[in-house]
Amino acid sequence: MATQTAVTPRPSARVRVQKFGSFLSAMIMPNIGAFIAWGLITALFIPAGYFPNETIGALVGPIIMFLLPLLIGYTGGKMVYDVRGGVVGATATMGVIVGTDIPMFIGAMLMGPLTAYLMKKIDGLWDGKIRPGFEMLVNNFSAGIFSGIMAIFALLAVGPLVTLFSEAAGRGVDFLVSTGLLPFTSLLIEPAKILFLNNAINYGVLTPLATEQATETGKSLLFLLEANPGPGLGLLLAYAIFGRGVAKASAPGAIIIQFLGGIHEIYFPYVLMKPLMVLAVIGGGMAGIFTLVLTGAGLRSPAAPGSIIAVYAATASDSFVGITLSVLMAAVVSFLIGSVILKTTKNPDDGDSLTAATTKMEGLKGRKSSVAGGLAGSASSSHDGPIRNIVFACDAGMGSSAMGASVLRNKIKAAGFPEVKVTNLAIANLKDEYDVVITHQDLAARAEPLTASATHVAVDNFMGSPRYDEVVELVRASAAAEHGTDPKNPQPVAVAADADVAADGTEPEVLAARSVILSGKATTREEAINEAGQLLVDRDAVDVSYIDAMHERERSVATYMGNFLAIPHGTNDAKDLIKRSAVSIIRYPEGIDWNGKQVRFVVGVAGLNNEHLSILSAIARVFSDKEQVSRLENATTVDEVLALFGKVNA
Repeated sequence: MATQTAVTPRPSARVRVQKFGSFLSAMIMPNIGAFIAWGLITALFIPAGYFPNETIGALVGPIIMFLLPLLIGYTGGKMVYDVRGGVVGATATMGVIVGTDIPMFIGAMLMGPLTAYLMKKIDGLWDGKIRPGFEMLVNNFSAGIFSGIMAIFALLAVGPLVTLFSEAAGRGVDFLVSTGLLPFTSLLIEPAKILFLNNAINYGVLTPLATEQATETGKSLLFLLEANPGPGLGLLLAYAIFGRGVAKASAPGAIIIQFLGGIHEIYFPYVLMKPLMVLAVIGGGMAGIFTLVLTGAGLRSPAAPGSIIAVYAATASDSFVGITLSVLMAAVVSFLIGSVILKTTKNPDDGDSLTAATTKMEGLKGRKSSVAGGLAGSASSSHDGPIRNIVFACDAGMGSSAMGASVLRNKIKAAGFPEVKVTNLAIANLKDEYDVVITHQDLAARAEPLTASATHVAVDNFMGSPRYDEVVELVRASAAAEHGTDPKNPQPVAVAADADVAADGTEPEVLAARSVILSGKATTREEAINEAGQLLVDRDAVDVSYIDAMHERERSVATYMGNFLAIPHGTNDAKDLIKRSAVSIIRYPEGIDWNGKQVRFVVGVAGLNNEHLSILSAIARVFSDKEQVSRLENATTVDEVLALFGKVNA
């Protein structure tokens, strides 16, 4: 029988350029602090600086000629082959440094990754073939010999070629300046920013060239071609005055993030919502560059991020007037063009267009937008490709996350995608290997840095969050993109039985009849946690101090799940206090105020080695079904409660 194999479509040219630009920026961005340090030392202590000091000023040359290229070479090598790649990449970079008399950033961006890649291939030739006890000898000498060869190759061949390229690029920039054509680079730069294609230009060419100019003349206008905050400021001002609905209401806050925070991507959805507005930022960019050429102003070092604060910090001592005029003219022109467009065309008047534009922007960029994603409540998305692995993350990874995972797992299976894996985990154990990460909104800031390449979804209700439907749609859309099918009509898929649920629906050692109370005595959240925890203690499932850990967990992140349910449990550090898995269930007919939410059911959880997950899956099934919740509310015996969970698991 023939087996169909899905053919993965080749990435488009735009995607390939995006990836290339991202790779270049990943070599430069971690080292921007060193660039800024060099710029500040230059501004302050060279003979023409604010506080001339010959001793301190002696740092300027070695930093720009040696430190910065070596940092770039090491970073590029490490990206390809971890620390070993970083070491051989930096060693090879030394060859292009010695072989030239200009700052060798482009050479470092070439030799670092290339040497690391070749080293990785060479190591693969004898992987698993080295006799025990000789591994360190072979690894060290192979790295030393090969990186030495690459350093010599860089010295004799690569350095001179890169020098010729740099000189040619410099002459090209001089030609654009002398002929007055430099402002027209905005026709490329401004649209490229919105499509996330600017990094290949900015960090591959402009920053190295600008740094070389700065070493010779003390400043360069090239640093501000992309970083000028004026065009975005003018665009957002136009929306704040002449926009409508959510776009108008959100623009003032976006101005603060863009102009002071330097996060330019906050204004990209406003352009995508009305593509004609790209003319506003192009016009603003051209006006800003023309002002720089006219005044001869420039920066001493990169302005990263593109905040007005960072711009002024990097401004050369004789350029404050020119830089100010450049930002101001860019903002004015962008504002005027944007205002005319908004006044003469139909304006979007609700948040749907802005949300759609944000999603489109993230898709174009191929990564998430942590700031723009908040404009209209959209999910923070960065994952590019099929969604196969979803994780719920909470503090301990055993209570609320398990419940939420079970609810979403059932939704995704019902939608016809049983192959999508939905798991739960403690935030401390997260690795950047998931497609979608779902957390409580109070924990999102902790999870995002650990899983930067994933789509992040923050919820405040693990049981009935509407965000789950958004995730299901993401799964549906990714599957459609992968297989070329209609996302609204996926091919039917057989749904397998839920492996997380025991066949008989209950696990007596986890949930026992004596741990179910139909009418709790507590009247406050704190008392309810004590009551649920004491049931676990009475069964000798946890140490009595586990109750304190349950309170500590509640203080950090509320355990309210939605649908009248709370599941208090201990912190991740309290797992040593658990003797065996157990669950307690208490019903409060009159309800309890749970930090502003009404709770009628409190489920205490102590999980050891994930043994509690099957019963949590059953609990999630019950509380995600309003009819089942109603039956729980009307149950008159403990057996009815246990039988109800049994029916769900059957």
